[in-house]
Amino acid sequence: MTRIARLARAAAAGAALLLLAACASTRPWINQPIAEGGAQHEEATLAPAARPIVGAVTLSGGGARAAAFGLGVLEELKATRVQAEGRDTTLLDEVGLISGVSGGSVLASYYAAFGDETFERFEREFLLVNFQSGLLRQATEPATLYRLSSPWYGRSNVLEQHLAPVFRGETFGSLRRRRPWPHLLVTATDLTTGVPFEFTPEQFGLICSDLDSVPLSFAVAASSSVPLLLSPMTLRNYAGTCDAPQRPRTAAQPHRNLSARFLRMIADSYGTAQQRPYIHLVDGGLADNLGVRALVDHTIASGSLQESFQQLPPGSVHRIVLVVVDSERAFADRIDETDRVPGTRQVLDAMIFGAGSRWTAETTEVVKDTAMRAAEEVRAARGRDGSPFAADAEVFVINVRLRDLQDPRLRESLLNVPTAFEILPSHSKQLRAAGRALLCANPEFQRLRRSLGLDGGTITADTQVAEDAQP
Repeated sequence: MTRIARLARAAAAGAALLLLAACASTRPWINQPIAEGGAQHEEATLAPAARPIVGAVTLSGGGARAAAFGLGVLEELKATRVQAEGRDTTLLDEVGLISGVSGGSVLASYYAAFGDETFERFEREFLLVNFQSGLLRQATEPATLYRLSSPWYGRSNVLEQHLAPVFRGETFGSLRRRRPWPHLLVTATDLTTGVPFEFTPEQFGLICSDLDSVPLSFAVAASSSVPLLLSPMTLRNYAGTCDAPQRPRTAAQPHRNLSARFLRMIADSYGTAQQRPYIHLVDGGLADNLGVRALVDHTIASGSLQESFQQLPPGSVHRIVLVVVDSERAFADRIDETDRVPGTRQVLDAMIFGAGSRWTAETTEVVKDTAMRAAEEVRAARGRDGSPFAADAEVFVINVRLRDLQDPRLRESLLNVPTAFEILPSHSKQLRAAGRALLCANPEFQRLRRSLGLDGGTITADTQVAEDAQP
């Protein structure tokens, strides 16, 4: 290296150090107070509109692995053609609510914003663009390093900036005006209380803030902010500065059951801006990795399924369909197979992902229990005068789990795809095929198809993946 080159490198290094030494005062985007008269208070619900098929899809966390697996499920729902009120449609087009957590929130938000474009563009715009490598490059650029020296700017703000082009600058307001169907539910975790924080008009009404101005990229970054690896995302709490929001029906009656008391507790936790002026959000998977708990809690809190659907015309509901997509990965290390003291990385892995696994197992059982009670209630109420449930109304809860693949080598290969923001093309292809095949092979999905007059099929998921997703 020449003396001039060495001097140039030294000068550049010195300039960089001086740049970083001058701590930045950069402040990222922050949510604004709600406009006068702009408050809307809507509950997360399985019944957003009167249609013969009331459908919701929830997409779990799991990084790009979850996004690819969920994409396969959406593809199969789109390929399932049905007749509804004389219309030729698809099961996916009848879905009125799509919910996402962490990696699942990327796909849920993209589909809510761009609809059928998802099947042509999502893979090449997110899954296969080396998103994580690009994020790391952006994080090490001098301008980014300078912003990161600000006490108000964190690593998740870099993620949000990197996500913005994926969602083309869409906000919840532009989404509501341009594509009101399906409703979008993105969930993060309130770092202080450990409870779910939902990007909904109801939730933002509690903090007197304007959801319409929130970028989708901000919500997705918050939902994906794995603690320690990424930083929390921050919202301002303006509670107490607007007219007191009308209590949601479920929160106003906490005596009903535990879920109603839980929702009331969450609402009360935002109190006033003096008590909690700022809310720090992290990965939604810490509170609910399936993205389904809010729907279940609101339904249980209402006291009955019929009360949740009471705004719908009598006899209008024929099928209630909930598709829960579970992309939970295998543990990176099985610490219970050795007597050695677990290392720091193993402890963090077990604490972050192990705790999520326990909550996922619990939520799965709650969903099963709720589904059984809902089915009994519908059978008792269907066809009665004034009931929203038609005489042939049925409930279908379809749990599509990646770990249900039977072939052990295929299952372990896909379960061990890292929870990251990028994925190998071969893994993306296999996971998409697995999503389609596992949905097709699901007994509850086959029962739904038969109830709609379609061939139930006898597909074997492993066979279909092997045929459709050769690496």
